[in-house]
Parts: sequence; C-alpha cells; structure tokens
Amino acid sequence: MRHVLSALVQNVPGVLAHVAGMLASRGYNIDSLAVGETESPDLSRMTFVIVGDEAVLDQVRKQLEKIVTVVRVDDISAQDYVERDLMLIKVEAPEGSRSEIRELTSIFRGRVVDVSPTEMVIELSGQEKKIEAFIDLMRPFGILELVRTGRIAMVRSITRPMVKGMSPPIDHLAAQ
Repeated sequence: MRHVLSALVQNVPGVLAHVAGMLASRGYNIDSLAVGETESPDLSRMTFVIVGDEAVLDQVRKQLEKIVTVVRVDDISAQDYVERDLMLIKVEAPEGSRSEIRELTSIFRGRVVDVSPTEMVIELSGQEKKIEAFIDLMRPFGILELVRTGRIAMVRSITRPMVKGMSPPIDHLAAQ
C-alpha cells in the first residue's frame, strides 16, 4: 500500500541527510521525497511516499518521530488531500510536429517553456497518472531529457468558505 507522509522539520543543515540516512539504514524504500520551505522560515516540510503495509508505516513514523529535528509527522494518505508532481520534459520537435506537441501540451494543461529549432521543453504538473500519460504520448516524438520533482501534498480544507468575488469551490474530484 502507498502512504503519503508529511513531516514538519526544523529548517537546519543536515536534516534531509539525517532523515534519509535513517530510512535507508533500516531498509525502507522511499518512492518519492520532496523538501521545501513552509510559511515559517524556521520550518521545512518533507513529503514522503512510502510503499508498505501498516506495520511498515507505523515503524517509519516511530523512527521519524525519534529524530530531534522532526517536529511532527502526519500520515495524510487516510485524509482528503491534494497531491502534485512537477515535470520538465525536452522532446524532439521538428517543424512538422510542433503543432501536435503544443496541442497535447494544452490538453494536459502544460506550458511550453523553451523552444529551439529542433526541440521543445514542456512544464507539466499534476497527479502521477497524468504525468505518466503525458510521457507516454511524448515517447513517439523522442524524449531527449526528463526531470521530475518528488510528490508534494496538502490536506484539503475541511470547510471552504466563500470569499467575496470568488467563484464557488469546484468539485475536488473533477479538479484532479
């Protein structure tokens, strides 16, 4: 089973190495890992995707919580959450194929971020299955280079108040 963990950690040098080293030394496989700043300059958020049963998840949480620089660990996979990956992909784009590549990019709500006489770089964000589907469609054109971030995730708001001038909240299943 796939679990998404969100760990709030102190924003100090060596935290990532300490956490990754602890997980590796105990033989846990990290499917995805992303680290970034939070709304507080003193804290960073680490988002892990761990594959394993409940016993593995419980052990990973316990081990993470023992680390002094880890402030809090939440298993958000049991909650209603939003997750995204980001990808940059460079594809061969000779003159005759550019319009088709642009059209596919538009359908997937991506952006062309760089163009050369023979190549295009496309930025795409979304759920893993969306990214994978786009990669499959780009293979026939020729993928020259590809880079992806780790997964990031955030628990959805329980209540979604209306803000004056904003549209009503969209259905969360349709938005993914």
